[in-house]
Amino acid sequence: MSGPPFVLLAMRLGVDPVLARGPDPVNLTCDVRAFQQRRFRPCYRAGIDSSPERTVKHTILWRRLDVPGHDACQLVALDDGWRLSGMAVFNQDGRPCALSYEVDADARWSSRGARVRGSWGTERVDVSIVAAPGGRWHLNGAEQPAVSGCIDVDLGFTPATNLLQLRRVALDIGRTADVPVAWLAFPELTLERLEQRYRRLDQDTYDYQAPGVPYEAHLKVNELGFVTLYPGLWEVEAR
Repeated sequence: MSGPPFVLLAMRLGVDPVLARGPDPVNLTCDVRAFQQRRFRPCYRAGIDSSPERTVKHTILWRRLDVPGHDACQLVALDDGWRLSGMAVFNQDGRPCALSYEVDADARWSSRGARVRGSWGTERVDVSIVAAPGGRWHLNGAEQPAVSGCIDVDLGFTPATNLLQLRRVALDIGRTADVPVAWLAFPELTLERLEQRYRRLDQDTYDYQAPGVPYEAHLKVNELGFVTLYPGLWEVEAR
């Protein structure tokens, strides 16, 4: 059997392979000159922030721990920032769920927007999230004052977006950061403010707290900042 990896993953797990083609690119605008005038943060760990190879891709595959499911994701360096794109296929409340997602961030890892498309059982999912000037956020065109002031977007059905938050705050060992996010709850598909706290314990371990969910655990990460172990929820299967 041949075909794109996301299509094969979807077919093996019994969901519509058409959804595995992924979302249309997020149509967001930015002022590249403004990014060039800023002092960018130093590399988080692996040196890819300043890499001259701006098309390099990093991939990872997670296995869901609480229900059957997988999530395949890639990180791509753009001319003016970063893009996470992936396909999550899992069992949600006894119904097959297939969601393709794309998240854009600027050169300093601040979220610019996200797109999620797919299905949950027989229901179609099509969500657009856009960060606007002044810390404002829009969900499918409607302003979301509850998450005003957040810098990061977090997709609640995937461990992928934690990478953007960790790269942006770039914590040294022993340091702590409060990172409230514009959290896309699933299956509700509402954008909510989720309070989070990260404390870096060592090179690849963070104490993570999200009391609003509630959830607390020690997260393991790889050299890029991808979470490799989300206790009780996700663990890495391939990269």
